[in-house]
Amino acid sequence: MQKTFKLLSLLAALHITSAADAQNSQHYGSGLKLGLNPEGSKYVRFLIWNQIWARHTENNPGTIVNGVPSETTQDIGARRLRMLAYAQITPRYLILTHFGINNQTFVNGGGSGTTGTGGYGQGKKPQIFFHDAYNEYAILPATDSAGKKKSFSLSLGAGLHYWNGVSRMSSASTLTFLMVDAPVFNWPTIENADQFGRQYGIYIKGAAKKLHYQFSLDKPFATISKPTDSANVAIDNSGDAAGALSGYVDYQFLDQESNLLPYRVGTYVGGKRVFNIGGGFYRQARGVISSDGMGKQQKHDILLVAGDVFAELPVGNKEKNMALTAYGVYYNFDFGPNYLRTSGIMNTGTTNTAVPAADRVLEGPGNARVLLGTGSIAYVQAGFLLPKFKSNKVRLQPIAALAYKNFEALKAAGSYWDAGMNVYLDAHNAKITAQYSSRPLYNAVTKELKDRKGELIIQFQVAL
Repeated sequence: MQKTFKLLSLLAALHITSAADAQNSQHYGSGLKLGLNPEGSKYVRFLIWNQIWARHTENNPGTIVNGVPSETTQDIGARRLRMLAYAQITPRYLILTHFGINNQTFVNGGGSGTTGTGGYGQGKKPQIFFHDAYNEYAILPATDSAGKKKSFSLSLGAGLHYWNGVSRMSSASTLTFLMVDAPVFNWPTIENADQFGRQYGIYIKGAAKKLHYQFSLDKPFATISKPTDSANVAIDNSGDAAGALSGYVDYQFLDQESNLLPYRVGTYVGGKRVFNIGGGFYRQARGVISSDGMGKQQKHDILLVAGDVFAELPVGNKEKNMALTAYGVYYNFDFGPNYLRTSGIMNTGTTNTAVPAADRVLEGPGNARVLLGTGSIAYVQAGFLLPKFKSNKVRLQPIAALAYKNFEALKAAGSYWDAGMNVYLDAHNAKITAQYSSRPLYNAVTKELKDRKGELIIQFQVAL
C-alpha cells in the first residue's frame, strides 16, 4: 500500500505549477513538471511546441515549383515541431535535451533520400535531430539552500549548446518571438558552421548583480566550399576548423531576467518591466577562403560584433496592462572580402533555367533574400500591447520591424520591412500571428537594386 501511495504521489506531481512565468498563460504556470521530491526542488520539465505556417509567397523571377513556373505560391507547412526536456536534481546539476524538426513543406524538408512520389516522396518523413544536448554544473549556484537569489552566479557547461555570442537574438527563444520569426541573420553561422544555431563547446554563464554574461569556446562544424575563379570573394571553408570564441553580456537595469536556460524572450506580453543594454562577439580564425582569380588562395578570419538594446515597459493605466516592446541591434560582420549569403525560409522554389540569367535575380528562386554578408546590418522591431478586453486572455499586439543591410559585395544597401499583428489567445501558449514581409531584389550581374517581392505568413502556435 505504501509503495502504491508513493507511486500515485509521484504521478500527481506531474502538474502545472502555480508560479507563472511572465510570458506564459496564468493557467500554464512554469510548465509541465514531473516532481521528484515533495519540495519540488528535484524535477524534470517538459516543453512541447508546434508552429504551423500558412503562406502566400510572391516568388522571385525565374522560379519553378515542382517543375511548374510559378509567380506566386500558396502552402501550409511546419516551421518548427519541437520537444525539450531538462532536469534539475540539485541546484548544481542540470541536463538538457532538445529535439525536433524544422521547415517541412509540400515539396521539401523530408528525410535524407526522399524524392519523387510515394511513401518516401519529396518533403515526407523528416528526420528528427538534436538541437541542444548539454550538461551543466553550477560552481556558484544562483540561489541558496533556502531558494533566495544570490548576487553572483557561475555555471560551467559542455555539449551541443545555444549559449551564443554576438547578440541577444543569437540565443532567441523561438517560443516568444515578437515578430512571426527571427530575421535569421541573428544566427550568422546558421547551418554552415553550426547545427541550426548550435555548436559543440564548453561555456560559462552567470550573473554579477545586474550584469549577465555568457562565453563559450566551441569547435565549429567544418565547412569545405571551394572558391571559384571570381577574384576576391570569400566563401565558407574552415577545413580542420579552428576553435571559435564567442560571448555576450548585458546590463539589466530593471527587472532581472532568468538565465537558467539560454533562450532569450522576445516579448513578455506585458508581464515584466525590462531595459537592457548588451554587446557581443564571435571570432573564428581561418573560417573562410578566397581566390585572387589567378589560382592563389587566401584564408581569412571571421570576426562578428554587435551591440543591442531591449526594452519592455508598461504604458498608461496599470489595469489596462498596455506595454511597449522594442529591440534594436547593430551588427558588423567580417566574413572576408565580398562574402555574401542568400537564404529563403521553407523555400519551395527552384531555378527555372529556361529563363535567361539576365531576367533572374542574385538571390535565386522562391522567397530567397540576401541574408547576410561582410558589412553591417541595423535592425529594429517594436510592438504595442493594446489594452485588455473584457476577457483577460485575448490580447492584440501590432508589430513592425525594419532591417537595413549594407554589404560590400552589393552596389546598394537594401531595406527589409515587416508588419503584422499578434493575437494572443492565451499568451504565448496559444497565439496566432499574421505578418506581411517585403524584400528587395538585386540584379544578378550589376548587383544593383532591381525589384521587390512580398510574403504573407499566418502562424498558428501552441506551446505546452
